[in-house]
Amino acid sequence: MTVKTRGFITILTGLYSFQDCIHFLAAIRKFHQEPIIILIDRVPKILYPFLKVFKNVILKPAPADKNTVLASRKAKLALYEASEFDKTIYLDSDICLLSDINDVFEYLEEYDFLLTEDVQPSITKATNLLRGKQQDMLPNVLPILQSVGLPLREDSVQYNGGFMAFRKTETTKVFFDDFKRYFEIVKNNQDKLLLKDQGAFASAIASVKPKMKILPPTYNYLSKWKDTYNITGEIKVLHCTYPYRPQYAKNITRSLYTRIFDKFAQVFLPNQVTNPWRKK
Repeated sequence: MTVKTRGFITILTGLYSFQDCIHFLAAIRKFHQEPIIILIDRVPKILYPFLKVFKNVILKPAPADKNTVLASRKAKLALYEASEFDKTIYLDSDICLLSDINDVFEYLEEYDFLLTEDVQPSITKATNLLRGKQQDMLPNVLPILQSVGLPLREDSVQYNGGFMAFRKTETTKVFFDDFKRYFEIVKNNQDKLLLKDQGAFASAIASVKPKMKILPPTYNYLSKWKDTYNITGEIKVLHCTYPYRPQYAKNITRSLYTRIFDKFAQVFLPNQVTNPWRKK
């Protein structure tokens, strides 16, 4: 009998997110012992041991690009190829687990993909994907996205790519191939579109139609948008950069090692709150 492998994967491109990534690893190890792949770029190798303190961490080079935003997008496009597992959970590196998420791995017995919707799920209202003043662009969102060749419709959904889980199947391989193809359209139309991947991601979902399950926002809870949620269950996955994290979440990753590292970070690492990438 073949044992199915499972593991986590994240992306670390640059020093601004390094402290987040340390606490990401600490949170995963609080609840899980599966291997964790980090697609890494623009981090001096002298800092790699800080990541390798955590057991079973695999560092792989992320697709490089002089544009740090584009490098991060390329890394997300490469998730399928970079994963070594039958079942993979991808999480942004500024995520903190508040409990185990073994149920996500279990769902992958049945589904190809598990996702959460964006706080603004309707693609017709996704002004965040377009250049220009958002209030002026609202009537034109779908026509602009369609005009560049994205196969989106009024009922298409915008998903938050900070969390996704997938299993290695032919369907998910085709999905990531289409994801790359549609992102090329986004990249080639930066006069109209911002360099974001949600439109390409939604297009690949619309095109491939994988067997997928939409999880509630408790699996990708963005504290920045807490007033928009109607939460009925326990928050399992908190999506929030470490400096803004509530104390109960900071306690999840608190240890002698992280306390010492945080003092090091204050002196030697740039403040992730001021990360210009977050403004892109």
